[in-house]
Amino acid sequence: MPKKRKLYIAIAGNIGAGKTTLTRMLSEALGWKAYYERVIDNPYLSDFYGDMERWSFHLQVYFLSHRFRSQKEISNWPDSCIQDRSIYEDVEIFAHTLFKQGKMAPRDYQNYRDLFEIMTSYLRKPDLILYLRSTTDKLLEHIRKRGRDYEQTIDPGYLATLNEAYDDWIFRVAEEGFNVFTIDTSNRDFENNESDFRLILNPIKQLEDQSWLELA
Repeated sequence: MPKKRKLYIAIAGNIGAGKTTLTRMLSEALGWKAYYERVIDNPYLSDFYGDMERWSFHLQVYFLSHRFRSQKEISNWPDSCIQDRSIYEDVEIFAHTLFKQGKMAPRDYQNYRDLFEIMTSYLRKPDLILYLRSTTDKLLEHIRKRGRDYEQTIDPGYLATLNEAYDDWIFRVAEEGFNVFTIDTSNRDFENNESDFRLILNPIKQLEDQSWLELA
């Protein structure tokens, strides 16, 4: 009896892009296991937004350790799964931006990158990266709506810089051979519009169908 190849989909995108909502919706639609980013119980987030320079390294190490644990579970999970933000974004987007802005010391950044390189050498790469691209104004709108107190003081300039880092990273990983599908969500509402959600679901279904053919 033919067996499907297990697939690993990573949802990438800036703060407020809708990653968690999309992860949940895709998990329910496909019947796949979801891995979520730990935000609510993160002990550093509130301090970080109050003083980025002091807490940037602590926050990034926390995210990296949690993400590595999730990535190991993903590698061992026998079936397909979806992840809310990949481990690659921790270093390529957030740590990199904090370092460029002078909010992470050079030795801390290098130490962090070295740790990242060692960790990722043991991990499985995603079969598909779904990149949710959005404008800063739209991100701020989503952040206000979800009402997390510690996020309400986020600098729009910081979000804009993260957007630039995301675009640069997505271009690089596509050049390196990663399978990437970009969705501009600025004028779309995949949570409430079935056709918008189908636009995102279809490439995953196509990848799933292909996994059957490869094993046939």
